Amino acid sequence: MSANHASLSSSIRQDPWWARAIMILLAIGFLTWLVLIPVVFVFVSAWSNGASSYVASLLEDEETRSSILLTLMVAPVAVVLNVLFGLAAAWAIARFRFRGRAIVIAMIDLPFAVSPVVAGLSLLLIFGQNGFLGPWLHERGWQVVFAFPGILLATCFVTLPFVARELIPLMESIGDEEELAAVSLGASPFQMFWRVTVPNIKWGILYGAILCNARAMGEFGAVSVVSGRIPGETETMPLRVERLFQDYDSPGSFAVASVLTLLALVTLGIKIALERQTRADLARHQRMADQGESA
Repeated sequence: MSANHASLSSSIRQDPWWARAIMILLAIGFLTWLVLIPVVFVFVSAWSNGASSYVASLLEDEETRSSILLTLMVAPVAVVLNVLFGLAAAWAIARFRFRGRAIVIAMIDLPFAVSPVVAGLSLLLIFGQNGFLGPWLHERGWQVVFAFPGILLATCFVTLPFVARELIPLMESIGDEEELAAVSLGASPFQMFWRVTVPNIKWGILYGAILCNARAMGEFGAVSVVSGRIPGETETMPLRVERLFQDYDSPGSFAVASVLTLLALVTLGIKIALERQTRADLARHQRMADQGESA
């Protein structure tokens, strides 16, 4: 394997310099046009009327403040719920073989295949006032759609796979040798999980939570269907950006968009750091496994 990798690397280095230069310039140009320029444009437009206008757009507009607060409430709750679900699903799939396992994996991947708008419409048909469970909920005074619970359900649906899909391959690659050793030494299931499993997958949990948080804050399609888009009550930050833009308030729209962009950049930095740490942990486990086999 290493010899093949070395021969492939040497063949790549033998490519003409102009071919490498063209590929690099094309990649940089593509990323600059599609990523860098729009990000810079968002911040330039947000600050186009000065710092006072930028701060006023974010802090003095009550509906904008409400959208920011709602987003910061929904995203952490969705992350916590998806981390709990991801841990349970990854444990079941990576540690056990059971009938219907492939179906469970396919269902976890379902939000990747279904349009968020379709997901929001499905929730509306189930929990809406004229939906399947709507009348029963309405009689008891419980409102799901056009309220916080509906927004949370839609956000949880679109972010469902991130933590589970991050932990499943990680737990399968680590294996269960350390967990079996802990149980054989008298550890309880909780002690084994908390002191052995969680330290081994902690970076995967954080990495999945970061991706889940980024997706939750930027969700538009499903939330736009179930929220009702009530200003000051059920508008999240992405919905607020669109409303301000449609009302020809470009500075305010770009100000809110800049906050989302800044959160995305912070998320990207944390994601890169966690990727490096995850690779280091996997390499450490591989070395330990190799040493165990040689012993």
